[in-house]
Amino acid sequence: MRFHKISLKTAFYLLCLLFLAGCEEPYTPKVLESSNNFLVVSGFINSNGPTTIQLSRTQNLSETSAHLKVTNATVAVEEENGEKFPLLETSAGTYSSNTLNLNPTRKYRLYIKAAGKEYASDYVVVQMTPAIDAVTWEAASDGLQIKVSTHDAQNNTRYYRWEYEETWEYQAFYHSVIEYVNKEFIDRTPDRMINLCYRFNNSTSIQISNTVKLSQDVVSNFLLVKVPANSDKLDRKYSILVKQYAQTKESYEYWEALKKNTESLGSLFDPLPTQLTGNIQCLTTPSEPVIGFISISSVTEQRIFVTNAELPGKWRSPSPYCTFDTVRVGKEAEYFSSGSNVPIDRIYSNNMTLIGYAGASKPCVDCRVLGTTTKPTYWE
Repeated sequence: MRFHKISLKTAFYLLCLLFLAGCEEPYTPKVLESSNNFLVVSGFINSNGPTTIQLSRTQNLSETSAHLKVTNATVAVEEENGEKFPLLETSAGTYSSNTLNLNPTRKYRLYIKAAGKEYASDYVVVQMTPAIDAVTWEAASDGLQIKVSTHDAQNNTRYYRWEYEETWEYQAFYHSVIEYVNKEFIDRTPDRMINLCYRFNNSTSIQISNTVKLSQDVVSNFLLVKVPANSDKLDRKYSILVKQYAQTKESYEYWEALKKNTESLGSLFDPLPTQLTGNIQCLTTPSEPVIGFISISSVTEQRIFVTNAELPGKWRSPSPYCTFDTVRVGKEAEYFSSGSNVPIDRIYSNNMTLIGYAGASKPCVDCRVLGTTTKPTYWE
């Protein structure tokens, strides 16, 4: 009986706890719903190549709608007391121009007119970016490390920023040699093979470094990116194009603050995000915040390739779960017509009589599900 009484008491406490838990209501801070529709300017003015500027609007954290792009704006690069270079809208919210003929001894700014308001950056000098000395790779214990080295013999740069573009070649799990077209099977020609593809990825993290505390303006083996040893990027061949930008002290500090805001957020006890102070103002309403920093520099680039044969043999990405099905003659329309399954090859009996077809789900056969069969022009 004593054991029975304890059980009832325990059950009572559990019911109380469940009741209290059910009374909790989600709390949504009202600040998340405050007015938040400020202009965001992304990009930089390229002094030796195409310039691309993207315009968008900030949103509240609670909003789930697509990114708000600013369309039908007037965008131009303006020389101080001089010429204007218009940027045309090439896609929604994206404004571009071919190589601009900028005088490296003059200052320039970005001018924007959108939704009846005018915006402009400070006039800034043209920074000349030194060449990249080397982009190197190292097979570390946990994966592929990509490093960059550079220097300025005149000790004039001091502040650097990098971006990169990744490309990798990969294969589908199964190699399809036939295709199902108009209820018939035909052999694939070389231009219709779907087993070898290419994928692309652009950097999203902020990569910056400076040499202000060094006697020489030299960056040596700056770790730019890590590719995990089990990444499918390393299955066949991997390539990375590194882009280097010289920065002013002010633009470097902006990117540094942005890096802290995007990468250093953690618990409630972590430091609050740094206030971003860009160099773009709203001329119509000076008190209106504008997000972004415009700099002008040339760009230097370097590309490297890494093949799977050069990497440790134990590095292998996890194989997808793929199995093929045997489809008997007469059942092919039922299996292949929807397009969700793709034929691999014909199946013959010992006396070479056609008895069916091998097929599998599209992701296991068609590499185009994730990439493109079009080989990049720079591919080696």
